[in-house]
Amino acid sequence: MTQLARQQEALLAALWERRPADAMARLAGLALPGPLGERGLRAYRSNGRALAERALAAAYPAVAALLGEENFAAVAQQLWLAAPPVRGDLALWGAALPRWIESAADLAREEPYLADVARVEWALHQAATAADATLDADSFASLQTQDPARLTLLLAPGTWYLASDWPVVTLVAAHTGGAPPVDEAARRLQAGVAEAALVWREGLQPRLRALAADEVPFVAALCQRRSLADALDSAPALAFDAWLAPAVQAGVVTGTALL
Repeated sequence: MTQLARQQEALLAALWERRPADAMARLAGLALPGPLGERGLRAYRSNGRALAERALAAAYPAVAALLGEENFAAVAQQLWLAAPPVRGDLALWGAALPRWIESAADLAREEPYLADVARVEWALHQAATAADATLDADSFASLQTQDPARLTLLLAPGTWYLASDWPVVTLVAAHTGGAPPVDEAARRLQAGVAEAALVWREGLQPRLRALAADEVPFVAALCQRRSLADALDSAPALAFDAWLAPAVQAGVVTGTALL
């Protein structure tokens, strides 16, 4: 390893040390260029954690609102240390937050819905950069000609669902779009209302809506790329003919494919 590579490796390790003294120890004995003393290192570390907070808030605005500014800043700093970025683009960092929330005993106990809210927000964040969907309108003719056991519906890239024990759709919508009101979200949370979230991208806009109870097993089967016959068998109460056209119009379903 060259001297420059050793310096860069030591500096990166120092930026993620929890204690400033340990960070300085990482740099001991290295002839680093420029005036990189303890004060300079503190500035680098502080700037990195400020960037982490902003990047995480961009991906998780509802989590940030639910936690409050001070608590969210502390969470961002702890995640920065526990699961540092592995790519240069900070917009790609933050996927570990839901599991981190569950691993934080106090947070998981006091706000047990928060990890699922974070999962929904990360799905929305990813949907924003999912591949463009291409509608294959001609393929829908196969619904009349093919055995449903050999056919499946294609979902748009970035489509995702979560059946949660908490009103996650209401919580995200209330704290990011203002509708429904926050007090309605609090009422549903207090009542223990469960919601299943559907995330997809319509055009360039990530979308979120609550799935009806009869949709959940059907969408779950499609996400697992099971046959249309299996999906329909799992959701006997679903009115498929009435469901399909709005799903295509909204960009959730883009075509059919043979299995």
